[in-house]
Amino acid sequence: MDFGLAKRVIAVTGGGSGIGRACAMMAAEQGASVMVGDFSRAAAEATVAEITQAGGRAFAAFFDVRDDAAVSKAFADGEGALGPLDALIASAGVGGAAPAESMSMAAWTQVLDTNLTGLFNCAQAAGRSMLQRGHGSIVAIGSGAGLGGMAERSHYSASKHGVNGLVKSLAIEWGRRGVRVNCVSPGPVDTPLLRQHWSQERLERIYLDRIPLGRLAHADDIARAALFLLSDAAAYITGVVLPVNGGLSAGYSTSYAAIDG
Repeated sequence: MDFGLAKRVIAVTGGGSGIGRACAMMAAEQGASVMVGDFSRAAAEATVAEITQAGGRAFAAFFDVRDDAAVSKAFADGEGALGPLDALIASAGVGGAAPAESMSMAAWTQVLDTNLTGLFNCAQAAGRSMLQRGHGSIVAIGSGAGLGGMAERSHYSASKHGVNGLVKSLAIEWGRRGVRVNCVSPGPVDTPLLRQHWSQERLERIYLDRIPLGRLAHADDIARAALFLLSDAAAYITGVVLPVNGGLSAGYSTSYAAIDG
């Protein structure tokens, strides 16, 4: 599947693991030069090493998306190494679980600052560069938690609802200046972050029974959707929150166990 991204320069935050890593690897396979950004130096360098060993071109940047100065420097360094930025996939994020009544302000702030303010910092840094040249594309990785609420994850759900609003606002603000902004909203994806917080039994009971396609997403499923939205095939798409969840959001309350039983 050719998305027409050869010779483009694409930044991927959260590129050291999970969905971000899948996006970075797939972009490199398409012939793009990739700036791999991650909070973990080792994770970013590992992704870059795999890309370069396969003959690709990549640059590792390690920074905290909550730090706007560090973000700006990382993007400038990435452009210095690879050339002007054509696209951004913003995948950096954190989760966690806590009842709302006992959630600490530190836990609330960490998730909101990473998932929402971090997206703004990265979109702003990338957008400034793209707007100067009059073209570019940004894809944020949202979540099904941004389409509804989640018990004991109020901070995560609030941050992802914020992502959707930010994406739509930037799409309106930057569209006539040549920069498209969209969001991929995954359902449950089989990544280390998911496995850290969900047991297999709970995944099967809550999700697998309600996904029409009958499985969790793979990170590559999300990466393909993100690269499509970056590509010229999506040239007339902006401000969209695209659910990529195997049909889960078509009928959240539908239980296949109930139907089959």
